[in-house]
Amino acid sequence: MLARFFSGILALGFNCLEPVFKLGQKWLGLHRIGWLFVGPNLLIFGVFTFLPILINLIYAATGGVKLMPMERPFTGIENFAILFECRDYFDLQTCRKDIFWRAISNTIKFSFFQVILMVLFSLVTALVLNRKIVGRGFWRGVFFYPVLLSPVVVALIWKWLLQSQGVLNAGLVATGNLPVDWLTDRSWAFFWVVFVSIWAHMGFYTLILLAGLQAIPKDMYEAAEMDAASPWRVLRRITLPLLMPNLIVVLVLAMIRAVQIFDEVFVLTGGGPGSATTFIVQFIYQTGFAEQIHLYGLAAAASLVLAVGLMALTLVQLRLSRASQAVHKAK
Repeated sequence: MLARFFSGILALGFNCLEPVFKLGQKWLGLHRIGWLFVGPNLLIFGVFTFLPILINLIYAATGGVKLMPMERPFTGIENFAILFECRDYFDLQTCRKDIFWRAISNTIKFSFFQVILMVLFSLVTALVLNRKIVGRGFWRGVFFYPVLLSPVVVALIWKWLLQSQGVLNAGLVATGNLPVDWLTDRSWAFFWVVFVSIWAHMGFYTLILLAGLQAIPKDMYEAAEMDAASPWRVLRRITLPLLMPNLIVVLVLAMIRAVQIFDEVFVLTGGGPGSATTFIVQFIYQTGFAEQIHLYGLAAAASLVLAVGLMALTLVQLRLSRASQAVHKAK
C-alpha cells in the first residue's frame, strides 16, 4: 500500500514536468534535449568547482592581505617565487619559506611509508578474508568499520589513547614502565600519524582488493591445485598478475589520499612537535587561515603546486591502467 502511494506521487511529479520537457524539446530540438537534463548538474558543478578554481588562480596572482579579489594588487608569479626561493635546495634552512619545503618533505616521506604499508597490509588482509575462515563476514565488517568513522572521530579516539595521560601510558605505568611521549616526540609522533592513517583507511582498499580476488576465475586455482603448485607460486603466477589492475587503482588512490592528509594529523598532533608532522595541506591552511596575518595569495600558490602534483598522480594512474589493460588483453 505504501509503495503504491509513493509510486503515485512519483508519477504525478513526472506528469507535472512533462510540459517542461516538451517545451524544451521544441526549443532545443531532439539532439540537444540532453542539455536540459545535465544543465542543473553542470551549473552546480561550475559554481562549486570551476568558480573556486578561478578564484584560487586570482588569489595566487595577487598579493596583500585583503580578502576581496578586487582589492588585491596584481603581483604575477611573486607568490610562487617566494615559495621556491632557496639558496640551496638541499638545505631547507636556506629557503625563504622553509616551512613550505619541510611540509613537502614530510608529505613525501609520509606518502612513501604510508602507501607501501597500506598496500601491503590491505593485500594481506584481503588474501586472508578471501579464504574460508570462521566468521568471515564478521571480520570483513570489522576491518571496514573504521572507514565509516569521521577522520576527526578517528583522531580523537587515538589521541585519547596516546596522550600523556592516556590509556596506553596508563597501561605502561600499571605494568611498572615509564610513560612515553607518544605525540610530543618527533619520531613517535610521525610513526603514530602513519599508523592511525593506515588503521582508518585500510578497510576501503582491502574492499577493492577483495573484489578483485573474487573476480579471479576459480578454475584457475583448481588447475593450479591439480598441478600441485605451491601457494607461493599460485600467488606469484596467478593471483598477483590478475589482481594487478586493482593493485594499481589502490596504489594511486592511496597516494593521492596520502598527499592530501590533513584531518587526522591536525587533530592528533596539530602538525607538531615543531614541524615534524606538518604536511602540505596543513601549511596551506595555516598560511591562509590560521596565522594572524592571512596570506591568501601564498596559500593559493601552494594549493596550485599541490594541484599539479595531484594531476601528475592522476596521469600516472591513467597510464598504468592502460598499460595493465594492454598487457591483460595481450595475455
